[in-house]
Amino acid sequence: MPSNIYDVDASDPRQQLVDRSGMDPATVSHIGEVMAALGRLRSAEQELSDASLKFMKLNQTDMRALHYLIVAANSGGTATPGALSTHLKISTASTTKLLDRLEHAGHITRAPHPSDRRALAITISPKTRQAAMDTVGRQQAKRFHAAARLSEEERNVVIRFLDDMAGELAITDEAWAQPGAAAD
Repeated sequence: MPSNIYDVDASDPRQQLVDRSGMDPATVSHIGEVMAALGRLRSAEQELSDASLKFMKLNQTDMRALHYLIVAANSGGTATPGALSTHLKISTASTTKLLDRLEHAGHITRAPHPSDRRALAITISPKTRQAAMDTVGRQQAKRFHAAARLSEEERNVVIRFLDDMAGELAITDEAWAQPGAAAD
């Protein structure tokens, strides 16, 4: 990978994407350092995700489902197929296939819902929960330490920056990103 992969001048030399006219070159360079740091974070997250998927022998949606089930249990809630479908943004048919696969592998159990006779309650198996907690969960929890080393003011700046960046990246109003849109 080129060392300047996140440098805006290398990515956009004709300023077709980002107008930098009137900006101090040192500021542009410093922003490039921020983008490079975000790139390193994405790389670390991807490496962790790849390793956890390989270790757990699951796909990304399976891992997201298991995380949801852990949080639901920790919160005292009852996870249902419908809630899981909504969280994962997948169809009910896909949710059924996912649950069948996870149940067959011994990762989850399905039981009657404690208060709704029409629904099922989904729980993660103790063995899978422990494996997830001891591996990817423990590694992901280290993010807390990085945030704890910041002052409250610094954390507020980071929160504002990340929320602002998420807003800038949102594709809700982009026609090319809507269902059915295709490149010419």
